[in-house]
Amino acid sequence: MSIRNLDRMFAPRSVALIGASARAGSVGNVLLNNLLGAGLDGPVWAVNPKGGRVGEVEFLPDVESLPDAPDLAVVATPPQTVPGLIAALGARGTKAAVVITAGFGELGEEGWALQRKMLEAARPRLLRIAGPNCLGLMAPGKGLNASFGHVQPLKGNVAFVSQSGAVVTAVLDWATSRGIGFSSIASLGGMSDVDFGDMLDFLAADPQTKSILLYIESITDARKFMSAGRQASRLKPVIVIKSGRHEAGARAAASHTGALAGADAVYHAAFRRAGMLRELGIEDLFEAVETLSTRSERRPILGDRLGILTNGGGVGVLATDFVIDQGGRLATISDETVAALDKVLPRTWSRANPVDIIGDAGAERYARAMEALLEDPGTDALLVMNCPTAVVNNLSAAEAVIKAAEASSKPVFTNWLGDKGAQAAREAFMAHKIPTYDTPTGAVRAFMLHVRHNRNQRLLMEIPPAGPAMPQHDLASARKLVEMALAAGREWLSEVEAKALLAAYGIPVVETRIARSASEAARIADELGYPAALKILSGDITHKSDVGGVALALEDAAAVEEAASRMLARVSQACPGASIDGFTVQRMAEKRNSLELILGLVDDATFGPVILFGQGGTSVEVVRDKAMALPPLNRTLADDLISRTRVSRLLEGYRGRPAAARDAIAGALMALGDLAADNPEVAELDINPLWADHEGIVALDARVRLQSPKGRGTSRFAIRPYPSVLEGALAGREGGSFPLRPVRPEDAPLIDDLLAHTDPEDLRLRFLSPLKRLPRQLAARLTQIDYDREMAFVVFADEKRAHLAAVGRLSEDPNRERAEYAVLVRSDMQGHGLGYALMLKLIDYARERGIGEVFGHVLRENRGMLDMCDDLGFTRHSIEGDPSLVETRLSLAD
Repeated sequence: MSIRNLDRMFAPRSVALIGASARAGSVGNVLLNNLLGAGLDGPVWAVNPKGGRVGEVEFLPDVESLPDAPDLAVVATPPQTVPGLIAALGARGTKAAVVITAGFGELGEEGWALQRKMLEAARPRLLRIAGPNCLGLMAPGKGLNASFGHVQPLKGNVAFVSQSGAVVTAVLDWATSRGIGFSSIASLGGMSDVDFGDMLDFLAADPQTKSILLYIESITDARKFMSAGRQASRLKPVIVIKSGRHEAGARAAASHTGALAGADAVYHAAFRRAGMLRELGIEDLFEAVETLSTRSERRPILGDRLGILTNGGGVGVLATDFVIDQGGRLATISDETVAALDKVLPRTWSRANPVDIIGDAGAERYARAMEALLEDPGTDALLVMNCPTAVVNNLSAAEAVIKAAEASSKPVFTNWLGDKGAQAAREAFMAHKIPTYDTPTGAVRAFMLHVRHNRNQRLLMEIPPAGPAMPQHDLASARKLVEMALAAGREWLSEVEAKALLAAYGIPVVETRIARSASEAARIADELGYPAALKILSGDITHKSDVGGVALALEDAAAVEEAASRMLARVSQACPGASIDGFTVQRMAEKRNSLELILGLVDDATFGPVILFGQGGTSVEVVRDKAMALPPLNRTLADDLISRTRVSRLLEGYRGRPAAARDAIAGALMALGDLAADNPEVAELDINPLWADHEGIVALDARVRLQSPKGRGTSRFAIRPYPSVLEGALAGREGGSFPLRPVRPEDAPLIDDLLAHTDPEDLRLRFLSPLKRLPRQLAARLTQIDYDREMAFVVFADEKRAHLAAVGRLSEDPNRERAEYAVLVRSDMQGHGLGYALMLKLIDYARERGIGEVFGHVLRENRGMLDMCDDLGFTRHSIEGDPSLVETRLSLAD
């Protein structure tokens, strides 16, 4: 999580090319010509020990001969020379390098060893490396083209980051021919150092970048990627194309969850949790570039209701179908709009949306119809389509559309069908930054891209309800179960143990007992009651029904004993090497209106624990109605996970069947996240089926597989879970104790209550402006924090925990060098020493995190805060351009 020296990489004052060449067409020659032709406002030096010249640039023999330390070095020399060159550049003071050269990690262990040497040479000087094995970097607005691409990119506001250099060249060729520009282009190649997480942090803060497009093949640091992605997505649209969606040789999974949780499904869940928009193919990538380049902050899309205006009824219907397929809505035009259109359109117009203005529609008809539709309050955006005809000049119609679009505050998308006949119109749209697409589906996809972005933003800002409470956890019992199984060398918990683990996290289970023989199974069934369910008990068999290891609806002891004997024979024949430990016996749950669900947990190699939800039962892998999410989950995220499945509609109730207890299902999903955090040894977990009805839930069967944990505690989580270890108390000045814990997403009402009980003057001193209530977006932002890069502690007024007394916050920069503090104490709770104690808590936390400096911006008139900072050893510094503020700083360096 570092953007250190990336400014030198993308806005260098000088560049040196190591490996320059005078031979036309060589990589070293193309790199040099691109650097010289991009317009960098600073020197470009070239190094080649054999000498040579290109134009006025004479080659220097080595790095030591450079007249000064270049901000950026571009290295295109044989791989064995690279570590030494990086060391020499670092010694000169260079802070960033692009290693074009291939022959590193992609070649196996020998290449990895060479890559490690390169990084070791860079590390002492904090020299950042992009690559190796990459196309290079471009920043058109800074006059930088440190690549061997074949075109000079245009300046724009879209940043494009890709692992593949070939994809970069394809996109640049396509975009440049359409007049589309970029703020930055980065080909990351082997990602030895700079990766997607670093780039997302850097681009999120870049004022020249309004949108971000990623082409991803793999993620190296999941937690950094998720932290940076969530931060960037809150500020600007982030679109991702992920290749390798289908695994050529998917592994055989031992659980249903493992079988359903393919790598691509996990990536999809990660992108969604980060607030990113995922597209699928190269065509989508091109359309995403065009959509982002024409995105207007002046004309935002505020809803999903699309109006369609066309001179061809058939293509309008096709567009309508695709809008609905994509989850959008067709706008319903008002009676007033229909009346307005009646005045300007032929009698044969469609009188509904899509608005068919007939094939002979010219510029005037397009303009008048657009004016009426764009004024309709029920229309959020407008798609204007044109089919070529011999009676109308479609360029003049396009010019009318441009004029009407520029006069409106609502976004307009265009689709001029055809090839050569539509080219002039498309060029006119592009020149005026009006989004235009070759096909109706492309235009609709562009509209839905904006709609999905808005939906993602609303989900990111959604404040979860305070209840219902999470199920109670019995951590001691859970750990005992796991540790006993590991001590016995077992990979799988028995069904009884698996259900006990679930029960420890408040998930209701059917009582299940173990029988060692057929006669004991019959006796236990008599005690539990009928009808009974009987299952084989074996650590070697996970899918019991597949081998005849399940018998249901047994009505008496004789039936149980007979079923057990037959089951042993069947299983022994189907799995002759399996170790049979006996049977499990349970009374069959009787819930006629229940739905069968599956809840699961799997430890992904890249993103760590992932939670699965869907329709359960024996056909779960055939039905494949499932969705996945990264823990930890709050109630809003759990509801979103449920809603992404088809079975969620059945949970709402139908044909007299009451709705299922969604609170209980959501609570179980949230509990699985805690189970994963507390028990890093759990590699796979299945609850299938989980019965759900209007009364609640119950787990009928469960499987849990254990393995040695991949990391300590919650380090393997892509998103750091709630840090319960930080819960505690603050001691007041007069001996009182005030409960303290990290903030939770559902704490927004508590923050509002704190503000309501704080004097306006105290609020002004804290927020540097008057504030009576937190705007919803700010409330979500302050409570839905990323515990991996910021912390907020809430302090309660008393043990009842109904009201807050204070809040303290610490926000780290991406380099984890500095952190900004903020403290607010409720007006009627001042005088207890809470502000001082809370500042000490924040300072201690910063030290534990390895942060070098804590700072804050304080109004000069806030004497209380300034005096406290003085007492704690902070120093005061003026802020350029704002005499009303003081920056207080405390160095934590040893």
